[in-house]
Amino acid sequence: MKMASVDYFDYEPVAEQARIPPDKLASLREVLRAEFPHDDMLFELHVLRACMAVRDGLITLDELLPQVSPAPGA
Repeated sequence: MKMASVDYFDYEPVAEQARIPPDKLASLREVLRAEFPHDDMLFELHVLRACMAVRDGLITLDELLPQVSPAPGA
């Protein structure tokens, strides 16, 4: 199932090779889209590079994605 239109870099097969679940890929896309809101090519390039880094064991998903932590005093 395609999550979004891929126009420049076909990162979805690499995400599958890296065993990145669809929900985590969506989170990664969300984080990187915020960094590149108006540049689709840079956004897709960074998604691809992040997936490759996970696939190649250079970083884990936990290290890559921001962790949700409770607010102070919560």
